[in-house]
Amino acid sequence: MSNPQQLRYSKEHEWLSAVEDGVATIGITEHAANALGDVVFVQLPEVGETVTAGESCGELESTKSVSDLYAPVTGEVVAANQDVVDDPSLVNSAPFEGGWLFKVRIEAEPEDLLSADEYTAFTAG
Repeated sequence: MSNPQQLRYSKEHEWLSAVEDGVATIGITEHAANALGDVVFVQLPEVGETVTAGESCGELESTKSVSDLYAPVTGEVVAANQDVVDDPSLVNSAPFEGGWLFKVRIEAEPEDLLSADEYTAFTAG
């Protein structure tokens, strides 16, 4: 399992893309997708909703469990990936590509996110 170097990661197993025009894309990591098992339902925050870093903003339901989705940043949701709502298996099959979850216009650059190498070490130990 490899974590893309250009992304940053939270200890709650979300990834965050580089910020472009104030907007970042968020998803869950392959590690989290594998731990969940087959994802069968995805509830995402609504466009226009404000999410707060470290707080629950949705949920992922798998054949094994239900897990909260945490916002790694604070900001306004500007897009939600309807494709994963319609086909939750994208979270498992392409967590870093088509399985992205939502996009946020961030209020402040997060400071406590991990690099790919730091996240790999975090999940290993």
